[in-house]
Amino acid sequence: MNFVNRMKIGTRLGLGFGVVILLLVLITGVSVWRIRAINAATAEIVTEGYGQIALATEIDRAVNKQANHLRSAVLAVGDEAEVKGYITKVSEATREISLLREKLAATGASAKGDELLKALQESGDAYVKKRQKVVTLLQANLPDAARNFLLKEVRPLQDAYLAASLDMVKFHESQMQADAQQAQASGRAGIVTTLVLAGVAALCGVAISLVISRSITGALRRAVLVAETVAAGDLTSRIEVHGTDETSQLLGALQVMNDSLVRVVGAVRAGSDSIATGSSEIAGGNADLSQRTEEQASNLQRTAASMEQITATVRANADTARQATQLASSARQVAVQGGDVVGRVVTTMEEISASSRKISDIIGVIDGIAFQTNILALNAAVEAARAGEQGRGFAVVASEVRSLAQRSAQAAKEIKALIGASVEKVAAGTQLVGDAGVTMKDVVAQVKRVAELIDEISNATGEQTAGIGLVSDSVMQIEQVTQQNAALVEQSAAAADSLQQQAARLVDAVRQFKLKDDGLLAAA
Repeated sequence: MNFVNRMKIGTRLGLGFGVVILLLVLITGVSVWRIRAINAATAEIVTEGYGQIALATEIDRAVNKQANHLRSAVLAVGDEAEVKGYITKVSEATREISLLREKLAATGASAKGDELLKALQESGDAYVKKRQKVVTLLQANLPDAARNFLLKEVRPLQDAYLAASLDMVKFHESQMQADAQQAQASGRAGIVTTLVLAGVAALCGVAISLVISRSITGALRRAVLVAETVAAGDLTSRIEVHGTDETSQLLGALQVMNDSLVRVVGAVRAGSDSIATGSSEIAGGNADLSQRTEEQASNLQRTAASMEQITATVRANADTARQATQLASSARQVAVQGGDVVGRVVTTMEEISASSRKISDIIGVIDGIAFQTNILALNAAVEAARAGEQGRGFAVVASEVRSLAQRSAQAAKEIKALIGASVEKVAAGTQLVGDAGVTMKDVVAQVKRVAELIDEISNATGEQTAGIGLVSDSVMQIEQVTQQNAALVEQSAAAADSLQQQAARLVDAVRQFKLKDDGLLAAA
């Protein structure tokens, strides 16, 4: 572990990743090698095995086709053209078989394959020789002999030829299956090898990561512990540094920081005397400020007494104002009543005026009646002068005079009634005018009372003015004391500023620290 601690963190990580990458490259190489082997076996199966099977199958098919054509030629005896056609097809099949055997021989089969191919060639040559005799017999138009020879001599050779062809096909099929199994076995072996190497790589990676992480986190945990101790104010920690890597450098820096903090705390404690001096100055200023404050409190008491008097006066003024408001409301009601009375008087006077106009009209009617009566009377006189036997005209005139007299009497009655009503209305108007006079007297009395209340309000206002003067004096005294307090506050602020600066330096330097020798530092 000490050897690891002497290595840089970057070197450790590079070495660990390098080992893992090397293992990955090894796994990749083995996988590629196995895949190439599988590809080669697959290519061999496809290009050689499958080709050999295809050629052997084609040979077997051609042999069957040749035998079928020969049998068809024997059965077609009597039709020379058809026989020739089948014989030609037999020859073509023979040539096709020869070409296929040459191709199969060129594929480079195994020893067993060469042996089977040789057997196929030998059986084929024997079959071709016997088959040629059948062709000769057919060409000689000896069908029975050709049929008998085919069945007895050629058929066994044909069966042997077909059997050799079938053996060839089966051999190549079995060979291809064997190659396929070998390729599968190679693939399984490659998978197992890859898995084993991957497991080894994983174990190596885990081991390397554990070693590297422990070498880093161990030192970091020690550094964190030291930092937490310093943060808690304990500067007595002893930091041991092992190694030269980055974490060891961090621990060394923490040790230097711890020593620097010890010196700073000592310096801060040495400046506590100046802070005590500043505090005493602030205390003296606060005492003076307290005395000024007492004087200011006394003045404030006087101010409070004056304010109480002002409050009582204001309250009395408020009561007086409320009474004045009530009286004003009563005066307003009286004025409204006076207005109503005056309105009624006006209405009565209008009615009297209307009655007077009617009286005038009636008088006019009476005058007209009187005028007509005079005329009728004149006419009656004239008629009377003519009396005699013409008394009838006089009678008519007399009747008219009587009618006019009745109308005059009626008009006189109406005039009398109207005059009576006018008298009553005039009496009512007189009464209303009297009421209006009384009401106006009440209004005058109320107005006088309002004037008296206004005088009282004026007196109260004078008292308020005096109280306000006292308040003003007290305020002036308060202002003077306040100015003195302001001067003291400035002095206190200056001392507080000095103390604040020293306290700020103290806070910036140290919070709460625990040193190895507090007694010596305090003495320093």
